[in-house]
Amino acid sequence: MRQSNRRKRNYIIAGLCMILLIMVAGYAAFSSQLKISGTSSISSSWNIQITNIETMLPSDYGSEYPDGYNISEPTYTPTSATFNAGFELPGSIIGYIVEISNLGSIDGQVTIGNLSCGDNSAILCMVDAYDKNPMQEEPNNSFSFNNGNQDYSDINFALKTGEKHYIVVMVGYDDVTEQPVDLNTNIKLDLTYEQYVDIFSPSPSGETTLIGGQEVNIIKYGDGLYKDKYENGRYIYKGTNPNNYIMFNDELWRIIAKEADGTYKIVNILNKNKENETNRFDDDSNDWSTSEVANYLNNDYYNSISTDSQKHIVNHNFYDGAVSTDIATTISTVVSEEKSSTWNGKIGLINVSDYMKIYLDNKLVENTLDLWDNSAKRASDSYLTGIRSFEYEYNWTINKKKDSKNEVIIIFESYDIISSLKYKLCTNYTEYLGNYNMNVVLYLSPDIILSGSGTEADPYTITN
Repeated sequence: MRQSNRRKRNYIIAGLCMILLIMVAGYAAFSSQLKISGTSSISSSWNIQITNIETMLPSDYGSEYPDGYNISEPTYTPTSATFNAGFELPGSIIGYIVEISNLGSIDGQVTIGNLSCGDNSAILCMVDAYDKNPMQEEPNNSFSFNNGNQDYSDINFALKTGEKHYIVVMVGYDDVTEQPVDLNTNIKLDLTYEQYVDIFSPSPSGETTLIGGQEVNIIKYGDGLYKDKYENGRYIYKGTNPNNYIMFNDELWRIIAKEADGTYKIVNILNKNKENETNRFDDDSNDWSTSEVANYLNNDYYNSISTDSQKHIVNHNFYDGAVSTDIATTISTVVSEEKSSTWNGKIGLINVSDYMKIYLDNKLVENTLDLWDNSAKRASDSYLTGIRSFEYEYNWTINKKKDSKNEVIIIFESYDIISSLKYKLCTNYTEYLGNYNMNVVLYLSPDIILSGSGTEADPYTITN
């Protein structure tokens, strides 16, 4: 990707003057048409329109077109915006702000598609989207451009009733040192709109399953219970704060999943504030079943659980296989690797795949590259990462790193003044012993009967 800046507009070298003179007379410029098309069949109150277009010059140009620009006033209709501009000097740059408004009564979502910059390699272009008019924001004086076809389908935004959004198309004349053969080019950008779906608002799929004897909706959007697409017959809770709280042993736990065998996988996080024992392990065992942690959890810790609660715990298979931490490793591969080794017992630790599966679709973690991606993922996007009290917290899983004796630890790290959290994989826990948590997991009998609604204020409670 090349950088082009307005200050390069006066870039001239010996021998280029004649070319520039030819350009003054013969460089006919480019024309561009921005089109918007809809994918919805709704018509009566479905009304998304282009409502304005304005020219945006780099900030130090002021309001007048500089020398070397041949600009005509852009025009627009409800479904298209058209502009024409001519450049004489390499390094010239101009932008167009297209205002899109939702004048109807149905919330929409707009996706930017393909930007075609034409076949002229001397012309560069780019596109971006803003929720406020960038003319009212701090001006951006440096732009990244490319030529040819560019895919911007990763840019989409909600356009709710009464709202406006702004698409900015920037075009520039590259710093060429030779006369372009083709003096014209056409630029085209396609936008697609459809009805908006709020993935953070629970939307039932029409299917249900029983959780502790209660009928619970299977969700297709938002926080809630989903079919596990990686393991048939299994249901998992996803999102920031689904209704999966369960009171167990007089403590609040969370239900991770209803397993295919009908048991319920639940998690509680032991940390320094709750359990000093979690800081005493310096375990170099290569086998989970003989590790100090497994021994502690299935003896001292298990015996600390009330007899009334113990009766609901079932011996279960825990998948303690070593997993790859290569950035391209997918969830499917992680699940398969975890199942390469099985340990049967009462209490274990959480799996790496449990962390990977719980994000909603727009925050989806598909592979360990996403799990490493601190900038794209926040701990607040997941209910498993919402109960932290330290600046750095390291959460031990049951799985080791493949070809290593080191456990895989999920790290949550405070990084700003409001203590938002990010995470990454760590494969050497010994340096973090002073501040790690055990994500304790056990399985409850499929015969449990639950009351309550699963909220924090009204958690599920075992009644039998």
